[in-house]
Amino acid sequence: MEEFADVRAVLCDMDGVLVHGSRIIPGASEFLARLRDSGRKFLVLTNNSIYTTRDLQARLARIGLELEPNEIYTSALATARFLQTQRPHGSAFVIGEAGLTTALYEVGYTQTEHDPDYVVIGETTAYSFERITHAVRLVAGGARLIATNPDVSGPTENGLVPACGAVAALIQAATSAQAYFVGKPNPVMMRTALRTLEAHAAESMMIGDRMDTDIIGGTEAGMRTALVLTGVTKRENVDRFPYRPTAIIESVADLFR
Repeated sequence: MEEFADVRAVLCDMDGVLVHGSRIIPGASEFLARLRDSGRKFLVLTNNSIYTTRDLQARLARIGLELEPNEIYTSALATARFLQTQRPHGSAFVIGEAGLTTALYEVGYTQTEHDPDYVVIGETTAYSFERITHAVRLVAGGARLIATNPDVSGPTENGLVPACGAVAALIQAATSAQAYFVGKPNPVMMRTALRTLEAHAAESMMIGDRMDTDIIGGTEAGMRTALVLTGVTKRENVDRFPYRPTAIIESVADLFR
């Protein structure tokens, strides 16, 4: 496509773009191969903060999608790097899993239950009322509230479960504090991903299946955007939004051919 002929760096959403749950979207593996063969730099983005990049690599490999850990960028990594710029070597009380705790450890953050600089909320499969209560008391006492992403629910094999945004909303309601959400659609996640690639927005694009996260985040970060129709958003729904993607395509199988 002419709109993307000079693109040198690609940010690409994961679910709905490359995979649907445990199924690879047709053409996704070939799309990644074309990126590598053309020398384009890329990162696969996900708001899921549960897993480390090595965990995600292994999970994707089991369904046949080959990615290196350094080709994956999570909201946990974005959150850790954001906090590193705001308060280097700070401290945090964390509600989350290995993806988040590992990312914070790797940027030099101390994780503590006593007088932290931040309360950081991520995804977890085992929310504890005791830890949420402790988080409320820490925020009420002056700790700053950070959340990896604003998603209020997430799908599982057994149906919807409350996600990071829902727990953050509970803490906000209990304390009147406002959380800062680092993950998509915040362009902070896009910009830190571009810095990881050492790329500029003008030479980059964002590919996603959601107008309200991927496309608006890419647009606000100054990138060109491609909406794929293999996920949540349908073509007839695009005009409901006050912004538009650079292009609408059926799937990533159509890109860089």
